Amino acid sequence: PLRASSIDIHPNAKWAQNGITVAGGNGDGSETNQLNTPLGLYVEDDQTIYVADWLNHRIVEWKSGATNGKVVAGGNGAHQLNLPEHLIIDKGSDSLIISDYGNRRVVRWPRRNGTRGETIISNISCAGLTMDDNGYLYVVDEGKHEVRRYKIGDTKGTVVAGGNGQGNRLDQLSEPRYVFIDRDHSVYVSDNENHRVMKWKEHAKQGIVVAGGQGQGNSLTQLHEPEGVIVDQLGTVYVADSRNHRIMRWPKGSTQGNVIVGRNGYGAQSNQLASPMGLSFDRHGNL
Repeated sequence: PLRASSIDIHPNAKWAQNGITVAGGNGDGSETNQLNTPLGLYVEDDQTIYVADWLNHRIVEWKSGATNGKVVAGGNGAHQLNLPEHLIIDKGSDSLIISDYGNRRVVRWPRRNGTRGETIISNISCAGLTMDDNGYLYVVDEGKHEVRRYKIGDTKGTVVAGGNGQGNRLDQLSEPRYVFIDRDHSVYVSDNENHRVMKWKEHAKQGIVVAGGQGQGNSLTQLHEPEGVIVDQLGTVYVADSRNHRIMRWPKGSTQGNVIVGRNGYGAQSNQLASPMGLSFDRHGNL
């Protein structure tokens, strides 16, 4: 959920093909050095990573170089968090904003000594979420196949992408997952079951396909259940192509992408991925 303006990626940038484990990596489990189906993540300026540790029903903070994480939200039963999908940090209120999918709500959790969250949006099948530079919150409602924008304190919100039922028309989405907002307030959303990434300009009545959209597949023109999405200052789209176990980069206006990480199929080696989900850059352009 980085702002586009906070990361400038060189057009010819390349990434190492072997990744370094920065959180978890000790098998599935609930110990502080383990994760169980991590989904969304948020990277702070100091490279502290916050992870939505989905099946452990908690948010875990991993400092740069740490071998163990620290639970900062949830972890004490489903009444606190239940299958949290994603989170962002709202610096203004020094809190975590978490999509608490299993409890069908978005919660705000104080960053300092928070023992419980406050519900800010109810009755929503929330997946990805992000915030723009004006402090508006954008939340993916997977069940209604739409993205809504909320002023903090407002519980109704405004549809900014989708909202026309489930389908594959340009004005529809099907199981949308993650969202990114650029500096022009255009909404980019991973349209998971349509195997595409859509861009909805502000006030648009329909979106445009910016990645995929050629059916499910593994060619360079296709995606298979895309998840995390980020857009850089040039409008290049980076997407976690989850079922193809790769991260792709789609230059603006291009009908095909290139694979930047994960060319070696499903697996646990440092040059492989296994259904990648959340995606973020740090301020140095590390992925």
